[in-house]
Amino acid sequence: MPAMLGCVPPGVPVLLLGLILLWCPLVARGQNDTEPIVLEGKCLVVCDSTPSSEPANNALGMSVRSGTGRVAFSATRQTNHEPTDMSNRTMIIYFDQILVNVGGHFDQESSVFLAPRRGVYSFNFHVVKAYNRQTIQVSLMLNGWPMISAFAGDQDVTREAATNAGLVIMERGDKAYLKLERGNLMGGWKYSTFSGFLVFPL
Repeated sequence: MPAMLGCVPPGVPVLLLGLILLWCPLVARGQNDTEPIVLEGKCLVVCDSTPSSEPANNALGMSVRSGTGRVAFSATRQTNHEPTDMSNRTMIIYFDQILVNVGGHFDQESSVFLAPRRGVYSFNFHVVKAYNRQTIQVSLMLNGWPMISAFAGDQDVTREAATNAGLVIMERGDKAYLKLERGNLMGGWKYSTFSGFLVFPL
């Protein structure tokens, strides 16, 4: 308990502190708002070492937040246009429709995800080649380096997908995107998808 009370800034009235200690049992929620945690007989004070904006007139001078921000995106290709000059130059696979973009960290124009904080992120992709007999290799790139790859090279089908998924550790400001490292998408890549989300922060 002394370690918890060490978070209380000096100058807090004893009466106010006593009211905090008596306000039990309490129900708190984890960072993902899943299971309630019942605290009986004791109170838990959590100090935020990296607080966001603090509410005005906060009697304790502490920041109260509801856990980590939620981060998730999912993008798809709805048109079957062939690669543009830009995509031929960068070999980045572009997506023209956003299905989910919680937090707004996926940029549709560049089709790049920018990590808002350090953590473990999950990604999966499904890149379709149509009427194309060439083998394609698609890689999930992290700051220009391939992390995971997938291939599609069956010459006897009209449509085939390069698909893969994995977890990566990202720092704040890291960039993740898909790159075509082999072959071409001259038949278009309609119905392709690229998705990711923050599993937990580090």
